[in-house]
Order: sequence, then structure tokens, then C-alpha cells
Amino acid sequence: MPESSKGMQIIGTDLNHSKNAHRIFIYIALPCEAKPLVKHFNLKKNVGIETFAVYSNHDICLTVTGPGKSAMAAGVAYTQALFAVVKHPVIVNIGIAGHKDHALGKLFLIDKIIDIDGQKKYYPILVLTPPCATASIQTASKPQLEYDQLHLCDMEASAFYETATRFSSGELIICLKVISDNQLEPAENIHPKQVSALIEAHVLTIETLLTEATALAACIIKPEAVEFEQLIQRYYFTASERIKLNNQLDRWAVLTHQPIPDFGPAQLYKGKDILKKLDELISKIDFYL
Repeated sequence: MPESSKGMQIIGTDLNHSKNAHRIFIYIALPCEAKPLVKHFNLKKNVGIETFAVYSNHDICLTVTGPGKSAMAAGVAYTQALFAVVKHPVIVNIGIAGHKDHALGKLFLIDKIIDIDGQKKYYPILVLTPPCATASIQTASKPQLEYDQLHLCDMEASAFYETATRFSSGELIICLKVISDNQLEPAENIHPKQVSALIEAHVLTIETLLTEATALAACIIKPEAVEFEQLIQRYYFTASERIKLNNQLDRWAVLTHQPIPDFGPAQLYKGKDILKKLDELISKIDFYL
């Protein structure tokens, strides 16, 4: 493993953060999935936390949540509540997944998540250039061993994404999966050392993506704050509309790097009208994956 990567310094150091203001949060279900990342990024275990296994350095906080949707959701919420200081953290789920015929070890960036149990669908916002192929994934409470689906299969992605969106902008929430089993090499053949090796093969790609995502986060720290204050002073927004406005301004800043347009006299619009106009403008923006 390249020594230069240990204790890596993520670009974007102009962010205002304290010693423990982690800018990247990684959530992983299994210890064997986490092992190569803990080693590569030189993460140290936080011995003061017993609820979950948490490893960190100056920039990165990695939590091993345990398998399943409930464990993943609890791990994300617990760690964010305990450690989140930076307004726009990069939040990442890395783990293994099964598929009908994809080759073992292939890495995918997830662009669609289907929750089988709740019949919900989520669409991660892919602004960064994908470092690998993209794919959809379906999440279920129990292992999917029939290998009869076109999607990747796992047990955590939907819970991760739904929970993570409460704590950061959608452009900074990333789900990466490595194929660990297929119909020729079924799940019962998986062993921990193999899983660690599958993840280890992609640590440099993961590092590059984290660096780019952190740089993206730095771009959206400041611009929307001033515009948010200007809009809520000029137009009336309810409490829930203010939350939506913050999210919309985050997206606008990421996709355009331009100030928002003038929406006209305050007496003509309510907060919901501004949100609708912002949504219409954002939907017309061209961006390339």
C-alpha cells in the first residue's frame, strides 16, 4: 500500500474546522469491509465509543455499523449527531453487493436505490465524474440469494441514503459497491479475507473520489448563506420551506457557481413560489456525468 496515502490530507483546506471537525464520514456494515480503509487512511479507533466501532483521523470518520438497514440508519444518525461539525460533510457508504452476473471485484457508483421492503426509490445526485461504472441497487432486509435481478443487491444502501440526506447536501452523499458474489460464486462462499481484498483493490479510486467530493463541498460552504438570509428577509418562508430553501440553494451553488436571479418584488411571491421557481431553474441546468 503506498505510504504517501497514509494520513492523507484532503484538498480544500480553507474550510473552517476544528481539530475534530471531520469533513468525510464513511459508513460500512462489516469490519472486513472497513479493514483496508482503516489501514490506507491511517485511522485510529476511538476507544471511548462502545455503541459502534468508530475510526478516525483529522479529516475522516469511519463507522462500522453492522449489517442491515436498522443498524446502518442508527450508525449514520449516531455518528452525525456525535461528530458532525462541518455544515456540508461528505457522507459515503462503501460495501459489497451481489449481482446476477457482474464479475467479482467490479466497483460501481450507485445512481439509483430501490428499497424493496418500503417500495421507495432514491436517486443520488451524481455531479462528480464517476471513477467507475454506475448502477442501480435494490436493498432488502434479508439476503437476496436467487440472483434473478438486474440490479445490484445489498442490505444497507436505502437506509444509508435516506438517513444521510438529513445531514448533508445530496451532491455530497455517495454510495459505492464492490461485487462480492454472483450466481457462479454465491454468497455462501464469501469469507472476510476475500471481502477485505475486494475493497483494498479500489482504495486509490476511493481516495480520488473523496478528494474531489471534499473540494466540491468547499465550493458550497459560503455562497448560499448570504442568499438564504436575503431571501428569508424579502419573502415569507415557513420553517419547513426554509429547510427546502437551504437545500435548493446548495444545489444551485454546486451546479452553477453563480448568484441566484432576482425574483422580483416581495409582494408578488411567497416562499413556496420561490421554491417552485428555483426548482424549475435547477431542472433546466445541463450537467454531465
